Parts: sequence; structure tokens; C-alpha cells
Amino acid sequence: MKIIAIGRNYAEHAKELNNPVPTAPVIFMKPDSALLKDNKPFYHPDFSTDIHHEIELVLKISKEGKHISEKFASNYYDEIGLGIDFTARDIQNRHKEKGLPWELAKAFDGSAPISNFVPKAQFTDLYDLNLRLDINGETRQNGNTKDLLFSFESLIAFVSQYITLKKGDLIFTGTPAGVGRVNVGDRLEGYLQDQKMLDFYVK
Repeated sequence: MKIIAIGRNYAEHAKELNNPVPTAPVIFMKPDSALLKDNKPFYHPDFSTDIHHEIELVLKISKEGKHISEKFASNYYDEIGLGIDFTARDIQNRHKEKGLPWELAKAFDGSAPISNFVPKAQFTDLYDLNLRLDINGETRQNGNTKDLLFSFESLIAFVSQYITLKKGDLIFTGTPAGVGRVNVGDRLEGYLQDQKMLDFYVK
């Protein structure tokens, strides 16, 4: 399986990092070794002093497809969950300044904690879902899918023009504003609507 992640898919997040609001999806990838499941602790790497949290809604691809039409894209995912795109912001900024790829800042081991997945059918409106990240009991990120720049269907259609999607692939759909540093000892709790989906510690 592969992890496809979308950058700058909420306008306020793009602005907080002084990035232009994109006119087409910004795509990057993480390897399967980035996955962190079952609320296992995230071990802060030694190579960065500025690891940022980015809470995201995640789509789980349910069947293979390429060159998918946007009008049929909703047929390619049945379940959604929450994930965190941990980012070594210090490394990312250095690489951006030199015009280099972001992989070292985004694709390191454990950089993609994911929750369990739930059927999308249990939600009446996928474009009015609240996602929230609390750290040590304090809300740090609070967003709603109504503010997405690019819909889930448009992301699936766009990605599938370049990369064949396969069953089990994950699409991290972007983070709302409020990203910031995590520290050893922090407790991270992620909520989709009012349902707690993530609950783990930084070690």
C-alpha cells in the first residue's frame, strides 16, 4: 500500500505557513514504514528539533482505479479515519529554501499515525465533518471539511491521472490551521465529530 498526502488543502493553513493558496492539489508521498497504528507512541526523532502535528481526515481506497472521473470517484472509498502528518518543519524549511523535495521532512518512520477506519455511510454529510486535535487536553487544531479547497472526489480523480490507486491505499486530505510543535511527554487526542479516534503519547 502507499500513502498519498495532500499539502495546503485548507486556505488558512497555507496562509499560516506563508505559502500560496494552490490552484491544483499539492501531492507528496510517505512510505508504508511511516504508518503508526493502534495508538502506539510516537518516538520523537533525534534529527529534528521542530516536529509539527498536522491532523487530517484520511480516505481508505476500496478498489483499484486509474484515470478515474470525478463523478465516479466516490465509489473508490468506503471508509474514513483520522491521521497525523508529522512534519520535521526545520528540515522542510531548509529544503524549501533550496528548492529540494520534502521527503526527509515528511516520510520518516512513524510520521503517519492513523486511527481505525469507520464507514463513510455513517455520516450524513462528508463536507460538514469536524476534526480536532487536542494536546495535553488543550485544543490545538479545529477544522471542518467544508473548508477543503479540493474535494475528496477531485483529489481521487487528480491523483489517479498520475498514480494508479489500489485497494488499501491511504489519502491524507490536508490539515486545517493551527499546526505546531510537539514535545516529548505530550498526549495527542484526535476527534472526528465527537468520536475520539486517536490517543497516544510522544516519547
